[in-house]
Amino acid sequence: MTEIIPAVLPKNFTELESLLGHVVGVAKTVQVDVVDGAFAQNKTWPYGDEARFEKICMGDEGLPHWDAFDFQFDLMLAHPEREVMRFVDAGAAAVIVHARSTGARQALELLARHNGGRAQKNSEVGEVPHTQVGLALLPTASAEDLAAFEGLYDFVQVMGIENVGFQGQVFDGRAVALVQGIHAQYPAVPIQVDGGVSALNAKKLVEAGVSRLVVGSAVFGATDAKEALKVLQVEVY
Repeated sequence: MTEIIPAVLPKNFTELESLLGHVVGVAKTVQVDVVDGAFAQNKTWPYGDEARFEKICMGDEGLPHWDAFDFQFDLMLAHPEREVMRFVDAGAAAVIVHARSTGARQALELLARHNGGRAQKNSEVGEVPHTQVGLALLPTASAEDLAAFEGLYDFVQVMGIENVGFQGQVFDGRAVALVQGIHAQYPAVPIQVDGGVSALNAKKLVEAGVSRLVVGSAVFGATDAKEALKVLQVEVY
């Protein structure tokens, strides 16, 4: 079954809380897009709200609607290795690192050590789910680009747009061919597509091998976000 994941690009905590409130009860997982202003020409929460984010990382405060969702953080950061563990501390069920970021491999290695350490530490009290790790590729990439990160990711996120960090862009058709190529070479690896996903291309992406669709403006730009999610589910099936 294809999972549809609503994605938010919040300017601040208040907007994050408001947007997530529109999909409580209709989505299990949500993606929070995080842009540092260096990797892409945009800047989002938690930048500018570091004190509050630190409270969340320390466990003194929770993410909005923390009990309703599994949180996936898409880190569009120039140096993810410097900050990735903060998002794990904040309660991430999954973290996505972009392959073309400067510190991509170092960030993935930090996550691998974290996950390995948790498994060993908790072996006596039962299995503890590790933080899922995603590797994001632009639509101009190729399946061969994954070889450099072998063993360091759980799933691949194919970007449906080239100009990352903004929502509401036109879907880049090259993403379909990339999904097909990855699925052919790595059939067991889950693939999700983020960027430009809508009812117009959802079914085509699923047929190409996608198991998750990350949807931003097609959901939150609609009058009724919950109804928009239902429409997408109908289109997929």
